Amino acid sequence: MSAVTNLDEARALLREFPVVDGHNDLPWALREKAGYDLDRLDIAGHQHGHLHTDIPRLREGGVGAQYWSVYVPAEQPDPVAATLEQIDCVRQLLDRYQADLAPALTAADMEAARGEGRIASLMGAEGGHSIANSLGTLRGLYALGVRYMTLTHNSNVDWADSATDTPRANGLTAFGREVVREMNRLGMLVDLSHVAPSTMRDALDASTAPVVFSHSSARAVCDHPRNIPDDVLERLPANGGVAMVTFVPKFVLQAAVDWTAEADENMRAHGLHHLDTTAEAMKVHRAFEERTPRPIATVPVIADHLDHMREVAGIDHLGIGGDYDGTAFTPDGLNDVSGYPNLLAELLDRGWSRADLAKLTWQNSVRVLGAAEDVARDLQSKQAPSNATIESLDG
Repeated sequence: MSAVTNLDEARALLREFPVVDGHNDLPWALREKAGYDLDRLDIAGHQHGHLHTDIPRLREGGVGAQYWSVYVPAEQPDPVAATLEQIDCVRQLLDRYQADLAPALTAADMEAARGEGRIASLMGAEGGHSIANSLGTLRGLYALGVRYMTLTHNSNVDWADSATDTPRANGLTAFGREVVREMNRLGMLVDLSHVAPSTMRDALDASTAPVVFSHSSARAVCDHPRNIPDDVLERLPANGGVAMVTFVPKFVLQAAVDWTAEADENMRAHGLHHLDTTAEAMKVHRAFEERTPRPIATVPVIADHLDHMREVAGIDHLGIGGDYDGTAFTPDGLNDVSGYPNLLAELLDRGWSRADLAKLTWQNSVRVLGAAEDVARDLQSKQAPSNATIESLDG
């Protein structure tokens, strides 16, 4: 089959089974770039050069449901208030773009939006710091529409270890396990992207509902701590969960991982923090990039991750979580949210069937939210809300 025919077939499939994308940081990008002023960055039109995401490109990419990340940095002075502002941003988007974006809280809402030709819009909180060690705050976020919480971001929280911080809890503490149980009781998906492998394993032990990885790839393909080890992928069939492959080059391409480490070390050699974005720091970084060109990820690199994840976890446990507007660089061919057909065309060329792709794009992710809802209904008939505190459980 020719590349053009594959692309046509991919687009046709997406009209019936559009992409459920597990993670998009548009709300934080709108905060940083426009102070949430939707007139300044109106996503009704193309925002090339400013954003990875706008409605025309979501339509072009065949996106049918989006988990909007209501992310705030762990070092935010008041993370709960900042998370509420992020939720408010999503609500403003839903109010302003009603013809294209449909509010969604359940799997049934996702299917209804698909039937209407609108993009189902859900929310995910990225990092357990957003609840400030409070199960009451967790329930408040759920009441406001948050349907997954990533247990950590780049830093540990008091009750869970991150993949990119020094281990402290060696997974989940007793309070961390209680957070997972309360998320199960609510019907909020436990998101294991960003967390340490020890936290992944503890959460799988504690959870009675399927888990998700909203934006993570395979560690066996690219050895970055943000990725999922094979022993964890192997547990997804028994759990029922879904791992949503991400596109961030420094997580998916080993040469980009190594290059990033060199670039960070170069910044430190100049007395600068590797995340510094001041003019001085950017000058140092640009000079490094001129000397050592940045490796470019491609669509086949992402397909390699999916091939491996399918072999280990099975086709019923895969999804997509691009992390658009949450990364500075994107793969060639997956430059923005319009690129999903290119990935499906590559997978068709590798022998993936139409049924396989329907599971990858739509069916698996809708199923996992519905399964979490089923678990929650059962638990709520047996259990009251937990009022445990971190002090009472962790001392």
